[in-house]
Amino acid sequence: MRRSRFVVLVSSLLLAVGTALTGAATAQASSLAATGGYVALGDSYSSGVGAGSYISSSGDCKRSTKAYPYLWAAAHSPSTFDFTACSGARTGDVLSGQLGPLSTATALVTVSVGGNDAGFADVMTTCVTQSDSACISRINTARAYVDSTLPGKLDSVYSAIRSKAPSARVVVLGYPRFYKLGATCLGLSEAKRKAINDASDHLNTAIGKRAASHGFVFGDVRSTFTGHEICSGDSWLHSVNWLNIGESYHPKAPGQSGGYLPVLTAND
Repeated sequence: MRRSRFVVLVSSLLLAVGTALTGAATAQASSLAATGGYVALGDSYSSGVGAGSYISSSGDCKRSTKAYPYLWAAAHSPSTFDFTACSGARTGDVLSGQLGPLSTATALVTVSVGGNDAGFADVMTTCVTQSDSACISRINTARAYVDSTLPGKLDSVYSAIRSKAPSARVVVLGYPRFYKLGATCLGLSEAKRKAINDASDHLNTAIGKRAASHGFVFGDVRSTFTGHEICSGDSWLHSVNWLNIGESYHPKAPGQSGGYLPVLTAND
């Protein structure tokens, strides 16, 4: 009986200590968020194309107040918030036009880039308008680019980020799979859907490897989007939008808040 009480007492003490440490860690993280700056870089998946509520001053970059960087900043109140992600951005655009706000005071950087370099828009246009074989051929060309050329371009971006923000935590966000397979769904054939999903996996693997080589965190959003792909019945992604073609195959507002934001929050 005494031993049992002793075990309960020790367990209670350990729980109290653990709770205190967890609270301290949370407070420290909040303090870091409050005292350090946050810079959000990247392409349309970071600017929030498809989510609506675009900031008028962002023009064609279409930065949205419903995009995950804006939502994270609103929740964590970093000392400064610079939102330079832009629709259509490639690695060269990030290097030439988005890195200005980075500094030794930057505590957090997020970036999604690489899809446009690999020809994302042309791949999707080909797959929507042409045959299975044409779609798969265009995807294979993109995959070859991801293998041969994209790693070097990502290295250039990641090295520049680290050089300009030496103390920052850098979270590299990936891309979702687009289609739920095996579902009855109008539009692209199952062969095209599978090839597109496989290409997304291939791109994410390449990005994840380069991010890790620079000591960055890779934020994989495929798990949070599972069950919310196109053809799922509860899609967080736009399919082809003929009335606003630029929003096609981009996350809706729930994709930003439910797909991207939780991944950033878990890795910030």
